Amino acid sequence: MFNQDSQNNRMFNLDTRPRAEPRRKVNQCVIIPSNQQGATGKTFLERRKNRWFIQTNVASDLIINVEENTFHLHKVPMVSKSVYINKLVFERRDSGGPNSILSINIENLPGGSLMLELIVRFCYGLPINLNVTNVAPLYCAAHFLDMNEDFEQGNLISKTETFFSFIIFSSWKHTIQILKSCEAIPSWPKDLKLEKRCTESIAWKVSSISKGENMHNAEAMNCKAKMPGGSDSIDMETWWFEDVSVLRIDHFVELINAVKRKKMGFKTVGSCIEYWASKRLPAMLKHELDSKEKDVQRVTIRSLIEILPVEENSVSYSFLLHLLKVGLMLEIDPALTTRMENRLALMLEECRVEDLMVRNYVDNQGVYDVGIVTKVVKAYANFLTSNSTSRMYLVASLVDEYLVSVARDEQLSAQSFLSLVEALPKTARSCDDKLYTAVDMYLKSHPTLTEEERSSICKFMEYDKLSAEAKTHAMRNDRLPLKVTIKFLLLEQVNMTRSVRWVKAQKEIVFMKDEMEKLKIQVSELEKCGGALRNKMGLYLKSMQ
Repeated sequence: MFNQDSQNNRMFNLDTRPRAEPRRKVNQCVIIPSNQQGATGKTFLERRKNRWFIQTNVASDLIINVEENTFHLHKVPMVSKSVYINKLVFERRDSGGPNSILSINIENLPGGSLMLELIVRFCYGLPINLNVTNVAPLYCAAHFLDMNEDFEQGNLISKTETFFSFIIFSSWKHTIQILKSCEAIPSWPKDLKLEKRCTESIAWKVSSISKGENMHNAEAMNCKAKMPGGSDSIDMETWWFEDVSVLRIDHFVELINAVKRKKMGFKTVGSCIEYWASKRLPAMLKHELDSKEKDVQRVTIRSLIEILPVEENSVSYSFLLHLLKVGLMLEIDPALTTRMENRLALMLEECRVEDLMVRNYVDNQGVYDVGIVTKVVKAYANFLTSNSTSRMYLVASLVDEYLVSVARDEQLSAQSFLSLVEALPKTARSCDDKLYTAVDMYLKSHPTLTEEERSSICKFMEYDKLSAEAKTHAMRNDRLPLKVTIKFLLLEQVNMTRSVRWVKAQKEIVFMKDEMEKLKIQVSELEKCGGALRNKMGLYLKSMQ
């Protein structure tokens, strides 16, 4: 029997699944083994520091050591419920005299001594509190000790299974709590499929509520009611993001895969991944990580990349760029970073300057990470030769606008600035006005640059691609290196000479055209005169005949 721990403390039998009552949060019950209820009035468990004693009239004949705790117990109630303990006792039955106390060690028990305390209470018929924080470890411990129905009816595995099934069916919040409790138990929740059942339950609730379906349980309806403004104002796609953001990465991955199987929209899935990352990633970037923490974070980043929806626009450009940055910082698999670079490169023509503004997390390296943008632009440039439909002029304009935005950063090195300028071929720019603005702002914000550095910053800028206004400004700009100014002056003179020659040539062409027209008129008049003479000559010859 189970006793639900509620206000009226009523009893119910979990042989039949109970139904959730409206607005009631069922998260705890008390197990009373039906065949030993009489023991609750005669027996109790007492703790003295790290030693536990069952207070009965019978002397203890079994000691169980778990972690640093020692339990002084009796063989009969323990072996009657656990195949595992029964086997250990049987194997050690001849290790002492008939009145000796048998001592056994249990290692790697899920939940450790805390779960053994509950198991002891169960074996002795004492009531135990079962709730969302201990049902998973107790279920695993019951399996570890093989407390199955074949050994005894109403054993602990079936009791915890019933409560577990009821909770994940009825309660959204408590299912997440159960999943969180699995984090402290290595392997067992996964092997027993507790984690999978929890994530499938959560995914089912997410899908059902998001699609507006009736889930036939009170907790699902409460999910809507708890949102600001009630169910009428609930965001049917994002209401669950905050609750699942507490999950560990492996459980979150399981949940996302389960949600995908429910045919949830790829934009909603992508938004949930972004939300989870926004809650979990910033904390890890604020301090130095030791090798163990780095390994954990590498797994996290790899997992996030692998579960990203493949559909276009499923996640924001800014998020992908941040994910790539963190991946490079943690030195994850090169294949994954290359995949991210290529994905970002293919999206570059559609993004905005704001999407590229990724801040640096390390001091003295500039406010924004220009290097990560350079990587993506270079990846884009690699596609230019094989992609005839590329619109590189859009990317060139985007890069120049980005350079204008970061040029004032005093910590931005000349090499970083120049590397981004050179990431695209010169043919990508039809006009260098934005590039000139970025260069001028950079030179103004970095007055201590050497002449060589200033010249290198300017070397990619082409005078003939500047507008008349930009040329005029450049000719008077004392921030430009002298070499560049002289070069621009010479080019201007060449252009002026060409212009004068062109004007002169144009005048000569006009004169020649006029002369040709006059000559054509004269030829036409001569032809007319010749025709008249031929006519007169013909008449004269006829008269002579």
